[in-house]
Amino acid sequence: MQNQSLILVTLFSFSLAACEMTAEEERMTTGAVIGGGLGLVTAKVLGADTDWVIISTLAGAAVGTLVARNTATGQCAYSNGDGTYYQRRCR
Repeated sequence: MQNQSLILVTLFSFSLAACEMTAEEERMTTGAVIGGGLGLVTAKVLGADTDWVIISTLAGAAVGTLVARNTATGQCAYSNGDGTYYQRRCR
């Protein structure tokens, strides 16, 4: 399973390298990859079965894609850790 995941991530990375993307699309893609990776690692650390590993990876990718950034004002939304968010200048 771990080798299959590594192969899929590698192929996905190569396919993204061939695309010309805008800065916004790059941020969304990077967020999806990081979120998916964190979901995968978290599920593995917690000893989840294969179904939950897949679900947490997809959920992490979805959340990573939705990271809020207003490029017009330079403001970003950051998590408080309790399900709420606050806004401030992007880092």
